Amino acid sequence: MTKADIVDTVAGATGLTRSEVSAVFDGVLKVIASELADGGSIELRRFGTFKPVKRAARQALNPRTGEPVRVAARVVPVFKPSPQLKALVGHN
Repeated sequence: MTKADIVDTVAGATGLTRSEVSAVFDGVLKVIASELADGGSIELRRFGTFKPVKRAARQALNPRTGEPVRVAARVVPVFKPSPQLKALVGHN
């Protein structure tokens, strides 16, 4: 499912226009991205939690040459689904 599919589905379910739904959806994504960039987390009850997690520096292998490569420490966004979402997805 793409962003356009989500916008169409929500617009059909709510009676809002596609442009209104798209503006709200873009706003929500910007807030989530901004909060994660600032080091905060977003908790959506009964859906899940987005949070930034620091990955430690590590040694990896170049798949072509087999030589060791140093991977720098970095912060990555992660999503942890709620038990309700896990249960919903697991019943398919």
